Amino acid sequence: MPNPLQALRRPQGSTHAKTWTLRPHPRAWHCGLARRFCRGRWPGLVLIATFLVLLGAGGCKSSSQTNSRPLCVAGSTSVQPFAEKLAEVYMHQHPGVRIDVQGGGSSAGIYAATQGAADLGASSRELLGEEKKLVEIAIAFDGIAVIVHPSNPLTTITLAEIRRIFSGAVTNWSALGLPPHAIHLITREEGSGTREAFEHLVMNKQNITPAALVQDSNGSVREIVAGDPHAIGYISAGLVDSRVKALAIDGVLPTRENIKTHAYKLTRRFLFVAQAAPAGPCKGFVDFVLGPDGQGILETEGLVGVK
Repeated sequence: MPNPLQALRRPQGSTHAKTWTLRPHPRAWHCGLARRFCRGRWPGLVLIATFLVLLGAGGCKSSSQTNSRPLCVAGSTSVQPFAEKLAEVYMHQHPGVRIDVQGGGSSAGIYAATQGAADLGASSRELLGEEKKLVEIAIAFDGIAVIVHPSNPLTTITLAEIRRIFSGAVTNWSALGLPPHAIHLITREEGSGTREAFEHLVMNKQNITPAALVQDSNGSVREIVAGDPHAIGYISAGLVDSRVKALAIDGVLPTRENIKTHAYKLTRRFLFVAQAAPAGPCKGFVDFVLGPDGQGILETEGLVGVK
């Protein structure tokens, strides 16, 4: 078993292939443990939360926070690559601050923030129920892009057709006027903010068919669709590249302008969440993200700023 105090490794599926080099520190251990236990293991969440509280993990609410430990940002794999880019630029501008960005999914990030295992939870879905007690900070707007292989002749699809495909009612491309072949469905795992947003915006309380191949990151979904001419999946619009093709939904493409005006139907917010209003170095990072430099980075990376 590896030493838990070793530097944390970046989870797979990121678009920015960089590993932060951090000195061994108990806080980094907390964040890494949260990521490993939170991914789809709700009993484990309770255990790790208790463990973290006993160890004294704190969140953004502490005004006495110093630069002696890294800030921990954990959660949505949709938000993750953008948070990594923001952290990279911010750390370059502020050499005394260290920021560790982890994935794990929106629900895991929200839970980690609730329990103090992360300074900031990252979420690509809205808060629900008791989660609304957290402080939420909207950092950008994003669209959920429905993607196919570039060789797929389909260019537009209706919301009803997407629902029928992902519910399992339609299983062959011939139903959409294409050459007959089985549709290969790719979806996200339970607890993913992208999946929860997709279910809310598209599925209309219908379940995603268990025949769909489940992946644990946007990057994984994109890679599979990029290599399979018969696949269809959904990812953050900000992560669409030339390897896949985003479909227009009811004739509307997930462009920045259409997302900004909400003309594109599958539009959502990207959030940071915390136990209390950010303070100290955590506030400095949040202010940077919401400021012109941070918002400019998010716009450059394909999202729509909130400012």
